[in-house]
Amino acid sequence: MEILDDRWDTGGHFTTLLFYAQRGHEPNWFRQHLGVESEALVIKVYEALAVPGLLQLPEYARALIAESGAVNVDERVAERMSRQALLTREPPPLLWALLTENVLDWPVGGPQVMRKQLAYLLEVSELPNVGIRVVPRVAGAHYGMNGSFKVMTGPAGDVAYTESPGGGRLVPSPTEVQRYVMRYDRIGQKALPVDQSRDLIEHVMEAMSEHLRLAKEQS
Repeated sequence: MEILDDRWDTGGHFTTLLFYAQRGHEPNWFRQHLGVESEALVIKVYEALAVPGLLQLPEYARALIAESGAVNVDERVAERMSRQALLTREPPPLLWALLTENVLDWPVGGPQVMRKQLAYLLEVSELPNVGIRVVPRVAGAHYGMNGSFKVMTGPAGDVAYTESPGGGRLVPSPTEVQRYVMRYDRIGQKALPVDQSRDLIEHVMEAMSEHLRLAKEQS
């Protein structure tokens, strides 16, 4: 951009455009991300606060979307559920999910919905192409505390997608994507193995069940 500005004497026009393009939000990025996701062969997702969209039940998705202030809740829920068809296509992509313990015990939609969601995580984790690991709270500070993201590997190579309030950002640059791959691996170093992750999910489910039992007795 600096070379173009110098060659054409633009007064810094292209350099300014680049500055805002790198910091701005492209409204179509989420749609572009869905297109990359649908063709991905491997999807590595890290979620710090919520169950990944590809693993959400309708009730859980509805609770999240409704609280976001969306007006077209039914449409958004249906769209999110339709994305999950790729997990059972032939051949299905590999989906590796890293979740923090916060994702498990934050009762989105209430304890009953959350317990059902956790049971679904256990169910879907039995698919041969799905792996779910949990970063326990006792792990302390880790590389994932800066926010959720995913790395998708498809025919065109690796692409990352980062989430933020008001929209996300698609990251096609190989150099920058490698940083996300490194972050994912570093987070994984703090995560529990698959079997221990399942044990933790079951433990949280039992706590939810006890909460529901006590609430029923008091009502």
